[in-house]
Amino acid sequence: MQPLTLTTAEITSWLGSFFWPLVRVMAMFSIVPVFGIKQLPVPLKITLAFLLTLAILPFQQNIPSVTPWSASGLTITVQQILIGVAMGLSLQLVFTAMQLAGANIAMSMGLGFAMASDPLNGVAVPVISQFLSITATLLFISMDGHLAIIDMLAKSFQYLPVSTIGIGPEGIWHLLQWASVIFSGAIAVAIPAIIALLAVNLTMGIMTRAAPQLNIFSIGFPITLMAGFLLLYLMIPNIVPVFERMVDAAFSEITRILQGQ
Repeated sequence: MQPLTLTTAEITSWLGSFFWPLVRVMAMFSIVPVFGIKQLPVPLKITLAFLLTLAILPFQQNIPSVTPWSASGLTITVQQILIGVAMGLSLQLVFTAMQLAGANIAMSMGLGFAMASDPLNGVAVPVISQFLSITATLLFISMDGHLAIIDMLAKSFQYLPVSTIGIGPEGIWHLLQWASVIFSGAIAVAIPAIIALLAVNLTMGIMTRAAPQLNIFSIGFPITLMAGFLLLYLMIPNIVPVFERMVDAAFSEITRILQGQ
């Protein structure tokens, strides 16, 4: 029985075929919604990344036989980090738009001062932003968005295999253009409530001019607050299709970024 012998090239090839996909997966997990939330324990994230990398290995094509710690290996590592971050950031922008919409609604309701710790990102945000952020996360999971993330990650190795070539200038330009969804998406979600609350405030102003003896500060804030919560309740059914369109657009944008089209 002959002893098993492994050449340096074989060891390097096996190491690279697992290491570089793992780098891409972990880079995306660091920022992508659901998998990248701050409350998710780091050991669990690493375990999920390892298991997902093992599942993706059969889809790998022509992994370069390059030593990971060489100059070319470091270039490949940086490219995998950029690809993973770009994919995760494209989806995270949708959730940032929801948080910005919540902040705008909170300011219109007079709740801009009411801050709470966001369990998803670990930062202080207005309570309405936290509500919309949690709502968006639950909607995303109900849409099987977490499964779509895994599917897109597997397809990314077909669009951009592991190599020294990463996202091109066209892909970076697409990502920069997609960043505008923070503002357009926030406006699409928040504009009905903002306009309605503006009408409420104008009505209160007219009442104050007509009856100066009214104490606007004692009745205006409760009315605005109740109107805001009522509008938020009525808006939920309309927020769902807007959020779904933004998520679908985000996945389409990820494909364009990876393909550089």
